[in-house]
Amino acid sequence: MIRMFRKLLTFDEAQAVIRQKLKPKRLGVEKTKLLDASNRVLAENIIATLDIPPFSRSTVDGYAVRAEDTFGADEKNPITLKVCGIVNIGESPKTTVQQGNAAEIVTGAPMPDGSDAVVMVEHTERIDENVSVFTAVAKDENAMKAGVDLKKGETVLKAGQLLGSREIGVLAALGLAKIKVCRVPHVAVLSTGPELTEPGKKLSFGKIYDINAYSLSAAVQESAGTPVYLGVFPDSFSELQKALKCALASADIVLTSGGVSVGPKDIMPKALGSLGKPGLIICGIAIKPGKPTTVASIDGKPVFSLPGHPTSALLAFHLFARPLIQLMAGRKAERDLEVKALAAMRMIPAKGRRTFIMVKLKQDKSGRLVAEPVPAGVSGAITTLAKADGFVEILENVQFVDESEEVTVHLFEMKAVRNAVASENACKTW
Repeated sequence: MIRMFRKLLTFDEAQAVIRQKLKPKRLGVEKTKLLDASNRVLAENIIATLDIPPFSRSTVDGYAVRAEDTFGADEKNPITLKVCGIVNIGESPKTTVQQGNAAEIVTGAPMPDGSDAVVMVEHTERIDENVSVFTAVAKDENAMKAGVDLKKGETVLKAGQLLGSREIGVLAALGLAKIKVCRVPHVAVLSTGPELTEPGKKLSFGKIYDINAYSLSAAVQESAGTPVYLGVFPDSFSELQKALKCALASADIVLTSGGVSVGPKDIMPKALGSLGKPGLIICGIAIKPGKPTTVASIDGKPVFSLPGHPTSALLAFHLFARPLIQLMAGRKAERDLEVKALAAMRMIPAKGRRTFIMVKLKQDKSGRLVAEPVPAGVSGAITTLAKADGFVEILENVQFVDESEEVTVHLFEMKAVRNAVASENACKTW
């Protein structure tokens, strides 16, 4: 029989075991539609197959001219040119600009042969087939030359880049409908416990809705993974074993919540230990919250069994599972955004455990950021994390953090700082 927490690993020891035993690897390459490529990691170098723009074009409405034909033109001494045609956007020019001529042109239309600049329509006056030009233009003025943005044969994007809106725009400009990206890990998510009911179903007395499967699935998506929701399972060894086998067969990583404490119904470690080698690698970590966190490796696939407490589950995911998912998706494990703040009150950690205190950021009267602990509430409360902007990490050998002491806040989102400042400014305005 497996005994839980006989020897808790320290936070640093747990991190080392995960790195050594799980050894995350990229999952290969797949082709995806460009519309589905946002937030994915590029798996190939992209070489421009054409110039961008592919033709020289006007950047204003006006008249395409030979720049030298406008030299000396001003308000008092306009130069008159003959209009030889019109060039519309999306069509090939049907005229050539010769000496003394000008072609009417719209923004984005191709420059006609013979022209090398455009006079803005505001600086001209049209009378029948002639146009008076009231300002001189230099060569290439108001025109974008072919290839000025990208040259054919140029390396535009490199493998390993994260694709955002700007990179997607570049790929679209090159006419690419599909690209090769790193495959993202599929993460099976399941919850255990007889008290849990799936959202959308009628809630019987004594039951609660399953929070963790949904919050963890969202966290997987935020970490670049694809969640595979498997549902809620009872605290039955045979049922749980069957569910875990299904999860391992359908996903690259497995996330469970509940069933990892020390009660008679907490059978997750026993079920994990029966499925494959090497099995359990971590059975409890000296952290608060998240002490029951359990980690296994089943025939090369990582399993993170997280506490049933929603705040503990999400924090443990953030600390241990998120970096692994990001690495398997081809990314670098993202470091938390950090900001310095002053402790709003004395913070006392759990003795002998790495302690993570959820805090909300505020701005004091002098404009300094203050980290105010969010009340932990009763076991099972989800609002602790919903109200928190980040957390303060207190090491095992620290007895307390005093009021007004400077602390480092690990942010869940950078907008937390902006919100704290904006909220204070709004109060002052009100």
